[in-house]
Amino acid sequence: MNIFMDFQRRVAGLLAGIVKAGNLPQTLDLTRFVVEPPRDPSHGDLSTNAAMVYAKEAKAAGSNARTLAIEIAAGLAEQPDVDQAEVAGPGFINIRLKPVVYTEVLRAVLNGDGRFGASVQTDSSPVNVEYVSANPTGPMHVGHARGAVFGDALASLLAFAGRKVTREYYINDAGAQVDVLARSAHLRYLQALGDDIKAIPEGLYPGDYLVPVGEALAREFGASLRGKPQEEWLPVVRARAIDAMMAMIREDLKALNVVHDLFSSERALTGVDGGADQVRAAIDDLRARGIVYLGRLEPPKGAPIEDWEDREQTLFRSTDFGDDVDRPLIKSDGGYTYFATDIAYHKSKIDRGFLALVDVWGADHGGYVKRMQAAVAAVSNGKATLDVRLCQLVRLMRAGEPVKMSKRSGDFVTLREVVDEVGVDAVRFMMLLRKNDAPLDFDLAKVIEQSQDNPVFYVQYAHARGSSVLRQGRTTFPDLDLSPKALANANLALLDDESEGAILRLIAQFPRIVDQAATAREPHRVAFYAHDLATSFHAHWNRGKDLPHLRFVNEINRDLTNARMALASSVTLVLAAALAILGVKAPQEMR
Repeated sequence: MNIFMDFQRRVAGLLAGIVKAGNLPQTLDLTRFVVEPPRDPSHGDLSTNAAMVYAKEAKAAGSNARTLAIEIAAGLAEQPDVDQAEVAGPGFINIRLKPVVYTEVLRAVLNGDGRFGASVQTDSSPVNVEYVSANPTGPMHVGHARGAVFGDALASLLAFAGRKVTREYYINDAGAQVDVLARSAHLRYLQALGDDIKAIPEGLYPGDYLVPVGEALAREFGASLRGKPQEEWLPVVRARAIDAMMAMIREDLKALNVVHDLFSSERALTGVDGGADQVRAAIDDLRARGIVYLGRLEPPKGAPIEDWEDREQTLFRSTDFGDDVDRPLIKSDGGYTYFATDIAYHKSKIDRGFLALVDVWGADHGGYVKRMQAAVAAVSNGKATLDVRLCQLVRLMRAGEPVKMSKRSGDFVTLREVVDEVGVDAVRFMMLLRKNDAPLDFDLAKVIEQSQDNPVFYVQYAHARGSSVLRQGRTTFPDLDLSPKALANANLALLDDESEGAILRLIAQFPRIVDQAATAREPHRVAFYAHDLATSFHAHWNRGKDLPHLRFVNEINRDLTNARMALASSVTLVLAAALAILGVKAPQEMR
């Protein structure tokens, strides 16, 4: 039950009637206005800018925004569940609802089996969300955690809003970095055989996480790889090292409660280990359509001319699709550019039936967005869309001081170290308490504080407090059925206190929050909402300490207690749904 969407339809219906009467143009776009909560709750329950949005059209018809607003408000005032519809200022309309609306909202929550707010989008088409996709060269660091949590929560949000979601990880296992990994692992292999490897050479990965990989290689191959030339041992060691790193990455993700549906290999696309060369096929397809050509590029602005190689190249016409320059697909040594393999990879998604693609990247990939969106438009003939979400850096702190680097990784703090120290719920919630493209300070000391200054504790405590209220009600009235569906039959009209009304209004906003967050692909909105609902619930509970008549359990008024149990149950159900989207537990109690 989304009262905002309901009233959006009602206002659109009134506007359609005005169009039919000839007082607005027949071509009027009835989707341009919004129905939202007023900034000041004293102004009512809903507000719409419809008359202001269509002021120009009203003027052309010999009217004005305020006159149009008066006509819309008059139509709304006739609705049986509208108490009042007033015009404010030059044409805003404030709507005050009758209490029965919120009674029905609570009943929808209690009868919703935890799905209140779900399936609000009309688009149920499949969407592919690719996230993390860290190079398989070591354990995940805290920066990866943000993209992992954001992508996972976004996938959950889209699924809750009715989309069929596939969560995908792209393994970058075909570039030069995995050859560096193999050489680093081979060095640890020699170490496991007893060789003195001295200091790790610059350019190789120094972390201790490769020691077990070297030991595993020694157990499997003995000394047989020691004297072989690199071209013989490199493919073997590379394959084993990549497998070991992906096993480590999967374990790191599991610790964060992140599970992907599919892992796709860059190396498999190239056909170097057998199978079809999908990169070549993608290039050939684009060439046949005139989108790939042989040409020369101008040197980048500001680049030293002596560093520029002026040669004929295989180029993709990305400027035809909104990019700044055309992009090379084949390197001077005949190998594919990263961009070429990425084209083939995204084409494979489209070939699998995904026309809505979401990629979650680090902020340092911002310059890559335009070309990739151009490629998706080209390979899909404009049918597919690519939405790239960039995650800004995470600055790790402890009590306000920067955290030093990890010994295990060699040069960064690992994701696993952070999860082990503060817990998965703290990591996930705090990673989602800022918009993905805003920098984030993550303080290891603050996220484990048990105080209202710690957002994750504050929200989880609200759910635990609501659960405690229900336990108290069950103790006081053992014969009361406090299951959600039974509570839906309570006399909810008894919830007439102003702070109860504030909670009711927030609960009613949840479907709108889900809809907006899914449309904008911004799961942080759900985290903000959960904190707002928790704040309102805690404030009402605290009022009951000073005003006994507002307490949830009233020993002499069974019906009032039952109604307030319905309110507490609704709060826990909505908080649990919001936390589930974020991948955070909703505890029954906290000690």
